Amino acid sequence: MSQQNPFTTGPAEPFPGFPGITAGLTDAEAARIAGRGLWAADGTVEPGAVRLGQTLANALLAGTADAPDRTPGGAAPDTAPTALLPAGLAAVVEEVRGLALPAYHRIEGASDDVRLSALSLRQLGPGPHPLVVLPAGWTPFGWSLFLWTYLVLARKGYHVLAYTPRGLGAPGLPSTSGGLVDVAGPHDWADGSAVVDFAVDHFAPSVIGFMGESYGSGISQLVAAHDDRVAAVVALSTWGNLATALYDHGTRHVAAVKALLALTGGPVEARFGEENQRVLADFLADRDLPDVVDWGRRRAPESYLGLTNDNGTPTFFSNTWHESLFAVNQLLDTFEGLEVPKRLNLWIGDHAAPEGPGLIGPPGEEDPPLAEAYAWLDHHLKGAPNGVAAWPQVSAQVMFTYTTEPVPDPVTGEPTGERRITAPARREAHEHWSGFTRATEVFGLTGDGAGGADGRLLPAGGAAPGPRETGWRRTFLAGVDTEATAMDAIMRTGRAEWTGNPKTYDTRKIDRRHAVAWTTDPLTPLRPGDTAGRRIRGAPRLRLTVRSTVSSASLYAHLFDVAEDGTARIVSHEPLNAYGLAPDRDTTVTWRLQAAAYDVAAGHRLMLAVDSKDPLYGDATVTWTQTVVGSPAATPSFLELPLG
Repeated sequence: MSQQNPFTTGPAEPFPGFPGITAGLTDAEAARIAGRGLWAADGTVEPGAVRLGQTLANALLAGTADAPDRTPGGAAPDTAPTALLPAGLAAVVEEVRGLALPAYHRIEGASDDVRLSALSLRQLGPGPHPLVVLPAGWTPFGWSLFLWTYLVLARKGYHVLAYTPRGLGAPGLPSTSGGLVDVAGPHDWADGSAVVDFAVDHFAPSVIGFMGESYGSGISQLVAAHDDRVAAVVALSTWGNLATALYDHGTRHVAAVKALLALTGGPVEARFGEENQRVLADFLADRDLPDVVDWGRRRAPESYLGLTNDNGTPTFFSNTWHESLFAVNQLLDTFEGLEVPKRLNLWIGDHAAPEGPGLIGPPGEEDPPLAEAYAWLDHHLKGAPNGVAAWPQVSAQVMFTYTTEPVPDPVTGEPTGERRITAPARREAHEHWSGFTRATEVFGLTGDGAGGADGRLLPAGGAAPGPRETGWRRTFLAGVDTEATAMDAIMRTGRAEWTGNPKTYDTRKIDRRHAVAWTTDPLTPLRPGDTAGRRIRGAPRLRLTVRSTVSSASLYAHLFDVAEDGTARIVSHEPLNAYGLAPDRDTTVTWRLQAAAYDVAAGHRLMLAVDSKDPLYGDATVTWTQTVVGSPAATPSFLELPLG
C-alpha cells in the first residue's frame, strides 16, 4: 500500500529487501569487488558486484517506508542492517541517511500499465536541489548494481532517482520493472519522461540531469533529445548509432547481440514483444537486414541530433578503444554531429571496464573516469566553477603506455604471469576530434616475398602506391579462423587491457593457408627527437581488390604492433563482408578500421593480417572456398595510417 510522508518523494512503497543477503562484507572484500569491476570471467555480471550493491540497498532502505517522519537534518532510527557492511561503507550509508531520505517506488510508466522499480534519495536540507536521474543498465539486477554511485551523488547535494527500464530485472528482485524490453525504443523514451514528471511533482528540482552506463546511457541520450527538461547528460560506455554498432560493413556483430540477450536474465520470448522478437530473430538468422537497420536507427541518438542540438543539452561521452559491444567509430560519428557543449573521454579496454569499479564501490585510488563525469554534472547542473568550461572536447588515453610490474603469488612469491599498473597510461587532450589526426601516411601492399613469405607494407611516398605495389594476386582458403582475432572474449580481453595485461599474439602462428599478411620494415621516427616509430591517431583505412570462387567473402582486417621477437599487440581491427563476387571479376572495397591512439615503438613493425572468420562476427564465407586479393594498377591496394 502506498504511503505519503511529508518528507518523502511521493508515494513510497514498503521495500521488500533483496533476499539472501545475510553474510557481512569486510573492507578487503569490498575493495576486491570494486577492483574487479562489473564483469565476471564468463561475461556475466560479477556476483560480488551484485552482492555489494544489494547489501548497500538493504542497509540504505531498511525501514524507510514506515519509518517515523524526519525533519530536515534529523536522524533516522537505527534500523539499517549496517552490521553487514564494513565500517567505512556503513558510515557512508548513515551519513547519507542523515542528508537524504531514501524511498522505494513503483513509478507508473508511460504505457501498457507498466510500473518501473525505482530508488530515490531526496535531499533533506533547504532547496531547491538539482536532480540526477539514472536509468539502469542492461542486466537482471536493475538499479541495485550502482548503489555506491547514488550515495556519492547524494553526498554531493543531488536528489537521486534511479530506475530500472521496462522489462529488465529478475523475478523476485525488488529492482525488477514490469513490461517488456523495448531496447531503448519509443516506450523507453516516454518512460524516461514519465520519470521526469514524477521527479518534478515530488522533488521540485532546480534542474535535471541524466546519467547512465551502457543501456542506461543510450536511454539517457534519447530521453534528453525528446525532453527539453533534461539539462545535461553523462553517457558512459554508450552508443551513438545502434544500427552501425550492431551491423556495419555488411557484417553482423553476432557475439555482441548474443551477449546482450544472455544478460537480460530470461528467455527472449518472455522479455521482448513480438516486433522486437522478430527483429532479433532476423538479425541472428541473417535475413531482412534493411528492416533491422531501420529498427536500430530509430534507437540511435544520432538520428535525433537535431533535437539534441536544438535543446543545447551538454553531453559527456566515455568509451573505450577496443569496445566490443558498441564499437568506437559509430560514437565518433555521433560526437562530431553534436553542436552542444561536449566531452569525449576514450580509455584503454572494453565495455564498462574504466567506469565499472567507480560505479559499484569506493575506488581504492583516484578514479578519473567517474571523477570527470561528476565534474561535468557539477558544472552544468550546479554551476560549479571547476574548470569544465575550459576542458578540450577530447581526452584520449594512448594504448598501453602505462607502466606495469609483475604480480607475485602471495604465498610463494613466484610470478603469476599477471601484471599490475604502477603508473597510468598517458592521456592526450585535443580541442576537437577533427584535430586528432594531423597527417596520414599511405603504405602500398606488395605480393608474396621470396619463398611465399608475407607481403610488405611499403611507404608510398605520395598520395597512392606506385608500380612496385600493383599487379599481384594472393590467394587463401576461406572459412577457417586463425590466430588473428580481435579478442578472446567480449569484455574479458578488454578488462585485462584495462588492468595492465593486454593480449599478446604470436604472429608466427597465424596460419598463412587461411590468411594473408603484410609487414613493414622496422619503423623509425618520422620527426627528429621523436621516440616512437609511428604515433597512430585516428581510424586507419584499407583498400583491397577481391575475387572469390563463390559470390561472397569475408575480409577481416587486423592491425598489429609486432615486436622484434614476433610477439604482437593488436592496434585495431574491422570486418567487412563482400557480396556479388565472381572468380573472374575484380571488386574493390574500402573500409575504415576502428580508431585508435597507439604509439608503435621505434624498431617495431606493423603487420596487417586479413582472414575470413572471427568469433565476434557473422561471416559471409563459404568454408574451403578460395578468396583472392590483389592490387590492380587502376585501383592499387593500400593501408592509410592516421598520424598524430
